[in-house]
Parts: sequence; structure tokens; C-alpha cells
Amino acid sequence: MIRKFLTRFILAIAVLSAIGCGGLRFSQLDPAAKDYHPRRIAVFPADVGTYEEARNHIEQIVPGVLMDKKWFSDITDTASLNRQIQANEALRKATTDYLSKLQTLNYSDPALSKKIGELTKTDAFLLVAVDYWNYTVEKDKKLAKVSVGLKLIDAETGKMMWKAGHHVADSYMLIKPDLSDVARSVVKEMVSEMPH
Repeated sequence: MIRKFLTRFILAIAVLSAIGCGGLRFSQLDPAAKDYHPRRIAVFPADVGTYEEARNHIEQIVPGVLMDKKWFSDITDTASLNRQIQANEALRKATTDYLSKLQTLNYSDPALSKKIGELTKTDAFLLVAVDYWNYTVEKDKKLAKVSVGLKLIDAETGKMMWKAGHHVADSYMLIKPDLSDVARSVVKEMVSEMPH
């Protein structure tokens, strides 16, 4: 009797622990996003902060994961978007002004986002931020840490349809895991929660 109870108790704790550990660090979905299905998306240049070494990796990983999902008819990767921005003065000004307002005022300007959407021929754009990208030691434990934030903006309205943040800290003994592999697992988890 006691053995049966103890077995069920341990099983219940294990299930609850597994449920509690799953999911993203945070994910916020706009109520209108359940009916939001963009077909064409652009991935903006990443805000990498002090982790400049992460730029090339993350700017390839995010569009790659989106392409693997096959949810969108057209994905403008960061390199293509950068070429468009360099070649088109109106797009460069709209993008600079939009990102400036978003960063300084936390305001997604609908007129500028609509203009960006028209000039890039996209329905939505994805903003990418790297919060950390490093190897560290915490409590005698070696860790490969990657944290990423994503924001999905509706180009037509400038409305933030979804934002999420997630991080992974992989422990290792001798061989360091590649941070780009850790980042790919973070982005895959995040994109699976994204409206499409």
C-alpha cells in the first residue's frame, strides 16, 4: 500500500517537474494574432549588443529555422534585407527611423512599418535580439549560454503580434558545445510558438 502510494507520488512529481521545465522563458501573443497569418516575412538585422561575434550566426540561424518550417511563402533573410536597405534610400530612412522610435520610445510607428512592408514586399518582419552569447562558469559548472528575443511585427499596422524570449544554458565537461548549435535549439523552440 505504502509502496504503491510512494510510486504514484514520485511519478506525479516527475510529471509536474517535466511540465514546469518546458516552454519559453516568456511569450506574449496579441489577441488578434490567432487570426494572423503572414505569408511573406523579413528578418531584420540582429541587435547583438556586446556579443558582436553572434551576429553572423544568429542572422543565418533565424531565417534558416523559418525556412525549415515552410510556413511562409517568402522569407527575406537579413543579408537580402541589408542589400535592399543599402540600395534604396527610402527604405534605409524608413528602417532607421522605425528602429530609432522603437528603441528610444518603445513605439512601433504604423506609418513607417507600413512603408517598410510596402518597400520590402512583406506582410511582417521579425526583430531579433541576442541577450547573451557566451561560455561561463557558475557554481563550478561550465556552461554555454545563449539567450534570444524575437518580436513579430505586422507590417500593415505596426502592431507587435508576438514577442518571446528564451535562453538555454548547456553544461559541459571538456568539449565546449558550439554556441551556434545552442542558439539553433533556442530559436527552434521559439519559432514553434510563433504565429504563422
